[in-house]
Amino acid sequence: MTTTLELHHAHAVVDSDGIATVTIRNAGPLNLLASPAINDLRTTIERLSEREEVRVIILRGTGDKAFVAGADIKEMGALNPETAKIFIDGLRRLCEAVRQCPVPVIARLAGWALGGGLELAAACDLRIASNRAQFGMPEIKVGIPSIIHAALLPRLIGQARANWLLMTGDNIDAAQALSWALVDTVVPLDRLDEEVARMARQFAGFGPNVARQQKRLLRQWQQQPLEEAILDGVDEFAKAFSTGEPARYMAPFMKQHR
Repeated sequence: MTTTLELHHAHAVVDSDGIATVTIRNAGPLNLLASPAINDLRTTIERLSEREEVRVIILRGTGDKAFVAGADIKEMGALNPETAKIFIDGLRRLCEAVRQCPVPVIARLAGWALGGGLELAAACDLRIASNRAQFGMPEIKVGIPSIIHAALLPRLIGQARANWLLMTGDNIDAAQALSWALVDTVVPLDRLDEEVARMARQFAGFGPNVARQQKRLLRQWQQQPLEEAILDGVDEFAKAFSTGEPARYMAPFMKQHR
């Protein structure tokens, strides 16, 4: 049984395995993020985050030309200091909804992922790209800094490479993005959906409690001192045994090694 969530700029389908596919739509061939699309996507992610049956989310654009080729430059060109703050905070809230989503989020990166689109991808847990994908942070070329979730890039790819992306505004291809660890996997475009589906099924096959627990811990570790994170792990390990999932998922391994 599948269920759907319908908004003008976002369409979500949740299948019987708990795999939710969120598609950006009605945002042009490049899936540009104007305020209405940003709001619809955030609302969709937040609603899915509240549903216990959801195990994993796939985030994608319509078509293969782009994941998201950036924020809508027409809207940005008309901003003033007051409206600029409102606009960018909306994008921040979208990226943060993805980053804080309790289940894994996979970015399907078929084509362009630029500016706000790359920030949105960086907020996801996994990034699976086609060999035709292109990545960049071109804001400096149009008079604005790269901000909000661009702050994740030094953690993902290192300070020097983040410096290069943000200070030059130049693009890199999928092969270079993979070598920089900006993306996790690169496959031919005709295999992209297969690879995304394979990874989504893997996540959906894990215990729902442990998958949420692991993602929450990864987010906490970004903020915690190392010693505190290690000590907290003792309690988190014990909590896992209150869910029944260790007994269920260890049983097949125990049978194999009798």
